[in-house]
Amino acid sequence: MFQFSFPFFFFLFFLLQQPCPSAGIRPTYTAPQATGKAVNNATWHEFRRFLDVGRGSQVSGMAELKKYLHRFGYLSLQDSNFTDIFDARFEHAINRYQAKLGLSVTGKLDSDTVSQIMSPRCGVPDTRPSLHATRHYEYFTGHPRWTRNVPINLTYAFSPENLIRSLSLSDIREVFKRSFSRWALVIPVSFSETDDYEFADIRIGFYSGDHGDGEPFDGVLGVLAHAFSPETGRFHLDAAEIWAVDFQSEKSNVAVDLESVATHEIGHVLGLAHSSVKEAIMYPSLKPREKKMDLKVDDIRGIQALYGSNPNFNFEALSESYTSSNDGVDHTRFRSRAWSTLMMILTLWLY
Repeated sequence: MFQFSFPFFFFLFFLLQQPCPSAGIRPTYTAPQATGKAVNNATWHEFRRFLDVGRGSQVSGMAELKKYLHRFGYLSLQDSNFTDIFDARFEHAINRYQAKLGLSVTGKLDSDTVSQIMSPRCGVPDTRPSLHATRHYEYFTGHPRWTRNVPINLTYAFSPENLIRSLSLSDIREVFKRSFSRWALVIPVSFSETDDYEFADIRIGFYSGDHGDGEPFDGVLGVLAHAFSPETGRFHLDAAEIWAVDFQSEKSNVAVDLESVATHEIGHVLGLAHSSVKEAIMYPSLKPREKKMDLKVDDIRGIQALYGSNPNFNFEALSESYTSSNDGVDHTRFRSRAWSTLMMILTLWLY
């Protein structure tokens, strides 16, 4: 349990004087077109034709949508022959998809559902989809974790043959160092980079198309990356994406934030499956030019249930980490982040 000192309550008082940020209205996502580079994955951008389609309808291309739901765990091969007809089993799959991802369960391809399907996402299938799913973190089947002597140290390395030219190795290394540190802050696990790729615990690389693991990448947007549960250690990113470490210098409107994706996939490497909490790092989708790097209450509860808490994890450490990650941003954004941090700490304390 957190130990709160006088400086904490002073900080609490200061934050309570700041206006709580408005939740705002979530806009419907429209798939962008690449700037200076063609989007070569048309299927992901044609889902709009299914808007408001319901049971009994027949729409050309719906079989591809069924394949999408099959890929991510909502429709088994025996459930459907992948026709273009919106049948009862497909309706049930839509219901489960909506329930898992925190959408209104309508059984129809409403605007929120189509928007979610069109969003780029992680390639790891969603687990245990259910109409009555509890909206929180989940694990892979069997709750796998890294079983090492405490304190646990995991090594990671980058594949020398599978990098990308658009980013320097030094930039990539810095991104992953920060991403690993976010998880190390809350659990008793440390991470260190090694040059020995073959014997590293976690092996990271950028790959194109079919790269031999049964989960081929699909070009710009669509599936961004995937990682395997413990203790496999494989961590693959789609080399076709326009990866960015700085949106000030990368202007493409289909650019994807590498740090956000790295932080998410590390959660998989450690044993977390996808969460139903939209704000969580482990929620499966990420829109182009979106940054989502900070662990939320749901992420922290899930990973600490597997590994326990870092004995040095406290409010001050978390606050310092969030502050340093926001160097150079405006104060309004920092106050919004600080308010969210405060709410997270209070929730963890009460929990």
